[in-house]
Amino acid sequence: MKRYYSFGEYLKEIFGKKVYKVNVDAGFTCPNRDGTLGTTGCIYCNNESFRPSSCAPTKPLNVQIQNGIEYLKYRYKAKAFLVYFQPYTNTYAPVEKLEQLYNEALSHPEVVGLAIGTRPDCIDEEKLDLLEGLSKKYLIIVEYGMQSMYEKSLKYINRGHDYPTFLKAVYNTHNRGIPVGAHIIVGLPTETRQESLSMADEINCHPIKFIKIHQLQIIKNTLLAKIYEKRPFKVFDYDEYLDFVVEFIERLSPEIVIQRLFATAPEDILIAPKWNRSKNQILNDINKRFEEKNACQGSKFSLNRNRALCS
Repeated sequence: MKRYYSFGEYLKEIFGKKVYKVNVDAGFTCPNRDGTLGTTGCIYCNNESFRPSSCAPTKPLNVQIQNGIEYLKYRYKAKAFLVYFQPYTNTYAPVEKLEQLYNEALSHPEVVGLAIGTRPDCIDEEKLDLLEGLSKKYLIIVEYGMQSMYEKSLKYINRGHDYPTFLKAVYNTHNRGIPVGAHIIVGLPTETRQESLSMADEINCHPIKFIKIHQLQIIKNTLLAKIYEKRPFKVFDYDEYLDFVVEFIERLSPEIVIQRLFATAPEDILIAPKWNRSKNQILNDINKRFEEKNACQGSKFSLNRNRALCS
């Protein structure tokens, strides 16, 4: 029995074969770091927590892509690839620069599309024109950092934009025919468990096709680490998170594609929570918890109920 709608399944539906993601770092920064909005960034942010070792801005973009493709071919016999512009804010540059980078990535004959991670306050009509044009030939996915729907949480994490800014970006992008993803953080000390769960209901209300769920992690060399050191707060323990993520997915529309179920920062920079499990172990345990609860995506989703919540 299929328990949730995975990204791999979605890509196979679109292309008729497995498509593998190649992560790249194109050397972008962020308006919350370069002085436009601030210099410290979001309080949880240390890009080393999710940047693969093969993805380094010191290497030219075409080299990163070729290295990633060669590795995936060797390990998985892969034949089709999606280039993922991941670290920092990957629409934060003049449109001419973006066009050059995106076209360079798409010029590889085995690349079928792009996934672009960015902030909702770093998109505009000119950039959407570019993305809409590319989407007529390739799969283009824009992933926005939602993080939370609660203003108290966005202020706490020093996000630098409000929730309406996120929604505006989602609708402007969706209206161009470009599929939209949302990244969220659950377990912030500003929110109750129920408030975090309610974000599933909120996401159902909007044209969001993909979701990445990250449990809050305390990472070395961040402002959040300093806050946690001075006054530790509760973070998800392992079993608690398994129950949480299953319930969250149960409330989520079955039409939404799950790109990520949990975060995994490198152990050498992770302060908390320390689960001491590999990615495969965590994924297997989540799948087991779905089975134990006889749960699946959307089992607690009701279209009529959600229409009432969205009205």
